[in-house]
Amino acid sequence: MSKISGVRKFVRLNGAAYMFLAPWLLGFFVLTVYPMVYSLWLGFTNYDFTQPDSTQWIGFANYLKMFGPMFGLSEFTASTGEVIRADPYYLKSLSVTFTYVFVSVPLKLIFALAVAMLMNQKLRGVSFYRAVYYIPTLLGGSVAIAVLWRKLFEKEGLVNAVLGAIGFTDLPGWITNPKYALGTLILLTVWQFGSSMIIFLAGLKQIPEEYYEAASVDGASKARQFFAITIPLLSPVILFNLVIQLISAFQAFTQAYIIGGGKGGVLNSTLFYSLHLYLQGWTYHEMGYASAMAWVLLLIIGVFTVIVFRTSDLWVSYGTGE
Repeated sequence: MSKISGVRKFVRLNGAAYMFLAPWLLGFFVLTVYPMVYSLWLGFTNYDFTQPDSTQWIGFANYLKMFGPMFGLSEFTASTGEVIRADPYYLKSLSVTFTYVFVSVPLKLIFALAVAMLMNQKLRGVSFYRAVYYIPTLLGGSVAIAVLWRKLFEKEGLVNAVLGAIGFTDLPGWITNPKYALGTLILLTVWQFGSSMIIFLAGLKQIPEEYYEAASVDGASKARQFFAITIPLLSPVILFNLVIQLISAFQAFTQAYIIGGGKGGVLNSTLFYSLHLYLQGWTYHEMGYASAMAWVLLLIIGVFTVIVFRTSDLWVSYGTGE
């Protein structure tokens, strides 16, 4: 009887709250938790969504397929007796993605901070310029902008037309040349600096002007003020932007898919990890392998995020005097 009364009391006190939370909870468990658990299981199978009845448990074969080439392994036999070929392009996709992340993220943050400092000045029409600089972020992730970017950097595109008009010759097709293709995607990412700029600008507004006035009285140069005042006080905002942009860069897909022609570009020069994952799952129907790749990507993002937070004690100041 006491248990029943306890349940009734719980329902009376919390029933209304759970009723309002029910749609979100339903969506969370059905659309997030269940797909994640299911994909984890698929990562240990040879699931092909065109032949679901032939799904078999193959253990860690999908993960061996990824990292086998690191150990000179070109093929191996799974527990089902099936001979599986190692993925010759997996390490290439990792290399391309790491290059993209470690080049684009710092450049994007540096450029965003520089523009934010400019927009923090008392200039006429500064609100208009802030809105203009934010527009690329609103449009940059769209398919239309990716198509436009591809047209701009083609051999007969506007970029080469402008460079040719000022005297440059023998210009390459930036998109089709494997030496420069990834650079065009990095440039597109840096161009989408608006969201980071707005966050940096909000952080700059919180720094008391008295600090700069005191530093000027003491004879500190602008560069000295930047490194001694702006960067330390802005470091929590830098940390936030760094983590957000790091996670976003590892998941980049649309630009590589459209600009690279959907196949990773010439010589797989723009074969991003997420693009390779997509091709494995939806083009080659190896959904089990794609699921395993997704979990490895989650692990990679998690590891780098933890590293950033663990090392933040060395360079982030929260104004506590520590």
